[in-house]
Amino acid sequence: MAAEKIIEAHDHVSQAEKHLKTSFMKWKPDYDSAASEYAKAAVAFKNAKQLEQAKEAYLKEAEAHSNNKALFHSAKALEQAGMILKDMQRIPEAVEYIEKASMMYVENGTPDTAAMALDRAGKLIEPVDLDKAVHLYQHAASVFENEDRLRQASELLGKASRLLVRQRRFDEAAVSLQKEKNMYKEIENYPTCFKKTIAQVLVQLHRNDFVAADKCVRESYSIPGFSGSEDCAAVEQLLRGYDEQDEEQVSRVCHSPLLKYMDNDYAKLAISLTVPGGGKKKKSASGPEGQAGGAQAAEEEDEYAGGLC
Repeated sequence: MAAEKIIEAHDHVSQAEKHLKTSFMKWKPDYDSAASEYAKAAVAFKNAKQLEQAKEAYLKEAEAHSNNKALFHSAKALEQAGMILKDMQRIPEAVEYIEKASMMYVENGTPDTAAMALDRAGKLIEPVDLDKAVHLYQHAASVFENEDRLRQASELLGKASRLLVRQRRFDEAAVSLQKEKNMYKEIENYPTCFKKTIAQVLVQLHRNDFVAADKCVRESYSIPGFSGSEDCAAVEQLLRGYDEQDEEQVSRVCHSPLLKYMDNDYAKLAISLTVPGGGKKKKSASGPEGQAGGAQAAEEEDEYAGGLC
């Protein structure tokens, strides 16, 4: 079966080459027919598990379509070459071809397809290169944003934000989260804005910037429904505990279901949050220890009431 497919593939390659040849009676290569034959050859090679040859056939198909000014079909063939490279575990090369395809989609006037290709590339590279994945997700988000597709743009920015947090690139994560929240606010997805506020607070506190964390919450008071939400109550308790160096309160909020069941990267941020110089909450002066301390202080005061003699 494999041998038959290989023979079939080579036959298609031969036909494609014939279509590209010119003669006295044929001045221009038949790029469209050649591209069709290369595509058939690529499928036959793939079925025969000849992946390197399948990739080369797809690249030749892409070149033929490009010469024929068929940019969309050329980009599709480049994507197919990328998928073959993925099957060969050559992920960086696969992503390179998919990026080239996305540029052709944009040039062709199909930016949505370009953004989706970049998203696929990001998913491919994420297990091996987080930096590259962040770049691809951000690029895809900007393409959607330029098309006023804010829901798709915000989702892709969300992927970038989570990866930035995973790498502990908190300064960049803070910027990314703010942009995300602004987009969700613009499309009136307010409940997601609430969750992004919690994520912002966690990131800012990991940056040891209490003022910035507090500002994120204050800005969110203008979002409809935030003030009376459980998200608002949680971040207010968290900030109060952090400000008072009350580790118990901070831990209680960070281990609450509301934060524990956030996206995994943010849940880890919550669990790992520590309070600089923190300790247990100080006892009230009205408690038993406070009363004893007050009595001792009163005795010391009486001892020196008459001054030193």
